Amino acid sequence: MTLRGRLTAAFLVVVLGPVLLGAFFVASTVTAVDRTRSTEQLAVAASTVRTSVDALCQQLRAAADAVALTGDPAVVAGQLVGRGLAAAVLISDVSGRVTYLSPGAPSTPWRDCAEPAAATSGPVRALAARVDRRDPAGTLLGSVAAAQLVDPAFVARLAAVSGVAVTLLDGGASAARFTHTTESREVRDGVLAAAGHSTGERVTETAKGRYVRRTGPSVGQPLPLVLSVPSSRPPGLHVTLAGVVVLAGLLAVLTAWRLARVTTRPLVELAGAVDRVAHGDLTARVPVRGRDELGRLAEAFNRMTRETGSYVAALTSSRDQLRGHLAVLGDTLASTHDLQRILRVILHSAIAATGARAGAVLLVEAGGVLVAQCSEGLDGRWPAADPDGPESLRVPVGVGVVGAVAATGEPQRGRVEPTETPTGEPRCRTYVAVPFAAPGTTTVAAGTPTVPGGTTGLAAGTPTAPGGTTGLTAGTTTAPGGTPTADEPGAPAVALGVLALYDRVGADEFDDDDLVTLRTFAGHAAVAVENVRVHEEAQRLSLTDPLTGLWNYRYLRESIRREVERASRFGRMLSVLALDLDRFKDVNDTYGHAAGDTVLAEFARRVRGEIREVDLAFRQGGEEFVLLLPETDARGAAIVAERLGAAVRETPIAVEAYPGPVVVTVSVGIAVYPDHGSTGREVLEAADDALYVAKAAGRDTYRVAVARPDVPRREIPVPTGAVSPPDGLPRAGRHGPVPREPGGHARSESAAGVPDANRSGPAHARPEPADGPADAARAGPDAARPGPGGGASSGPHPPRQSRGR
Repeated sequence: MTLRGRLTAAFLVVVLGPVLLGAFFVASTVTAVDRTRSTEQLAVAASTVRTSVDALCQQLRAAADAVALTGDPAVVAGQLVGRGLAAAVLISDVSGRVTYLSPGAPSTPWRDCAEPAAATSGPVRALAARVDRRDPAGTLLGSVAAAQLVDPAFVARLAAVSGVAVTLLDGGASAARFTHTTESREVRDGVLAAAGHSTGERVTETAKGRYVRRTGPSVGQPLPLVLSVPSSRPPGLHVTLAGVVVLAGLLAVLTAWRLARVTTRPLVELAGAVDRVAHGDLTARVPVRGRDELGRLAEAFNRMTRETGSYVAALTSSRDQLRGHLAVLGDTLASTHDLQRILRVILHSAIAATGARAGAVLLVEAGGVLVAQCSEGLDGRWPAADPDGPESLRVPVGVGVVGAVAATGEPQRGRVEPTETPTGEPRCRTYVAVPFAAPGTTTVAAGTPTVPGGTTGLAAGTPTAPGGTTGLTAGTTTAPGGTPTADEPGAPAVALGVLALYDRVGADEFDDDDLVTLRTFAGHAAVAVENVRVHEEAQRLSLTDPLTGLWNYRYLRESIRREVERASRFGRMLSVLALDLDRFKDVNDTYGHAAGDTVLAEFARRVRGEIREVDLAFRQGGEEFVLLLPETDARGAAIVAERLGAAVRETPIAVEAYPGPVVVTVSVGIAVYPDHGSTGREVLEAADDALYVAKAAGRDTYRVAVARPDVPRREIPVPTGAVSPPDGLPRAGRHGPVPREPGGHARSESAAGVPDANRSGPAHARPEPADGPADAARAGPDAARPGPGGGASSGPHPPRQSRGR
């Protein structure tokens, strides 16, 4: 304790001691007086109740004597009951047999006024007085009992006479249950509990300020009763006394603080200056108020701070030079597009510059979740039950330290208490976290969705570019309802990610200088992410058709080569569909090129709604389109072609500024690898040839290409009851009898069931329903796609709702 504290405490003890003793004396005196007064009131009430019950017993005994002395007891008993002198009369003979009982009498047994205190137990229904009935000769003829009903009205009369609350217990020995009471519900349980702990006629007090006393059963007063009265203490006595004590304490504290301040002022000034220096303020000085020991100590302190300030200035200059070198390093890193490498270099440099033991760089991905892109030194900082360790560093935006930084856009630093529960982040003692956003913008809360589906950093609807990298297109679309995203003028920016460091070496916590340094590295990370985003966006735009949003011819050449290689490697089939809108030139000539563009865009949308997630859609040029259907044989491709034709034919396309819709149809040519070609070019040419055959057949239909005559074929014997391949996919090069599942359904291994290409249109108009694995993927409404979105690989569009095939 400080000197000022000791002086203050001594003064408070001297002043507050008598105040506390006086308050205790007043409270004790008032409580004792209140208890004495309540005890006397309960004693008077008990005497009054005993007198009232005794008077009632004498009245009942007189009524019983009147019935016993008359010659016609039944008539007299009825008169007594009618006049209210008794509630009921019971007449019995010598053997105890009841010879007369008043109508409506209470249930027996009745509590006898003259019986001993503990003779009976149970609820008291009536109070009775019993006398013997004899003839003129004195021979015993039986007995007469007159009873008075014990009900809530009876208990209320006792309470009114005595002036206290009365409770009739259910039995004479226990206070656990009661029969009738005038107590309120708020205090009833407390009164019964206090009565259960009292013995004899001792007075007890409840928690709610009521005094309780038991009376009876006893001779002359057989009823087990509990009497209670409220406390007469002034309301708020203890609150008033506490307020007086608090007020006196405040005055005492103020006086003691003033005296201690005057006494210890020089020492307080010195302690404050030392504290400022400990927090980094080297300009702190202590006023020299004399030439005594404290004055010489102040001069020495001031000389020490001046010399320390010169050393810190030199260190600050060195650190600024280091920051300049880091800025040059950041410019160098910004010139590459390897995001993982850039983030690793930035993280390593930030850890080295701040002296941290561990760190991580997290980016905001789909669903508003921060995912660690690279980390260092996080091993051993995870619970033992976590098998993934740093690999599982995924923090929702708004949760934990890094989640709060991403949500608010404000950097944070501090200390983690050992008692705090981890929130999915690594264990640490100290931390510092800085958000970063796109260059030239201000980071704000990242919890607001900026793209459909609630994504905030990496647009979930962006297609995968060649090579498998995901485009970092944060805020490049418009949110539902027309809300502008971060790329639009006047819209707030969304946090791209967070740079977090843990446990600084050689210091308790990260300081403001570390925060400034970390902001520099976070800016480099933002530049790197933005450069990669711009690079991948440019790459995406170079591979897509701007009108329809489908992949363009350039990407078609690369994709068909890759898919043919994959099908060849795994022995699968690849179907290629060449699509051409029929008489599209008439649409342009009739409605104009703007209407033609509308038709092409709508046709592309319907195509995307009819293909799977793994299928690829391309615009080859003009009104010509190409579909690549991996793991699909000719039969499945025919089903797709039929449904594409129906999707275009059955719903005409509405064109703006024209009253009627535009009716268009599509012709489709189908070719399958390896049946119709051994390379992607050959299969594509075979599909084009089949398209020309479909055009010649009258349009609005499809045709399958003619199989190459040089394809080697051999018949593979299949035993009865053969089962599907383990992966359930059609195999290339297996032509022969169509195997049957155990249930008898046909399974298509190649183009089984597909009409020959030389047949006429009706044979191609409606293929037979398929039962095989590949056909089931085409035939079911949602079997071929993982969700309701349709073909996400068909172009740079967010997921869409579409009709099932």
